[in-house]
Amino acid sequence: MLDRARADLLALAEGGVDAAIVENFGDAPFRAAGAVEPETVAAMARVLTELRPLTAIPLGVNVLRNDAAAALALAAICGGPDAFIRVNVHTGAMVTDQGIITGQADRTLRRRAELRAASVAILADVLVKHAAPLALFAIEDAARDAVERGWPTG
Repeated sequence: MLDRARADLLALAEGGVDAAIVENFGDAPFRAAGAVEPETVAAMARVLTELRPLTAIPLGVNVLRNDAAAALALAAICGGPDAFIRVNVHTGAMVTDQGIITGQADRTLRRRAELRAASVAILADVLVKHAAPLALFAIEDAARDAVERGWPTG
């Protein structure tokens, strides 16, 4: 696992990417949305700790399936000063092969504040791939909704 992660990151950095993301994609089939097991978080912390010194590019974290709290903790502790997270469903609700995933922007933003991790950027999907919205939305409306309902105004 670590050898492959190191090789992938170095290849990406050498190829000129602006950032890289670490995610537990190998955990397929994914569990239902929510908190992942502690060993998943521990393994991801180990990978991030090994990767962070290898390159100066920003490292992001995505904990599948939609565990933004774990991603925030990992990014804040292991990701470095320009860390970010990807949240597949930040606002709204999507039907996936793991069931319905409901965005929890309120919890994610409050957790980021609790961790004093305001510098951790949140990159959120709009109409995430591999899922379908519960109601039909034009992508422009879904994006506007994500901004208006999923981000602090102050």
